[in-house]
Amino acid sequence: MSTETTASVSTHILDTSAGRPAEGVAVQLFARSGAEADWQTLGGSATDADGRCKDLPALPEGTTHVRLVFETETYFAKKQAAAQQDAPALRDSENGRPVFFPEVTIAFAVVPGEHYHVPLLLNPFGYSVYRGS
Repeated sequence: MSTETTASVSTHILDTSAGRPAEGVAVQLFARSGAEADWQTLGGSATDADGRCKDLPALPEGTTHVRLVFETETYFAKKQAAAQQDAPALRDSENGRPVFFPEVTIAFAVVPGEHYHVPLLLNPFGYSVYRGS
């Protein structure tokens, strides 16, 4: 929850290749106060059955930038394994990697008193983000 001196962040993931929420994706939250400051790890969560992270840590006072890191490799590897139990590896995989995007990192600026909902629309070979409500 945002206050007059802090911002707040929430997110969810929709797997657009399946038309469903992406469950079980680990999400790490980082913050910094100023463009030149070092990123501080605040903690993380994982998406629930609705694709939402409901327990991301609060942002500290003075936060000006936020970074969300979505660990997508495990999600897609599990999904691929379930869909292709004994099938050969995907022809587009590189160097034995089961997915093209092993993680998605989104960084954005925030101001105190505002809430930032940042949904991730995800598929195996592309993604999109936007500021939601």
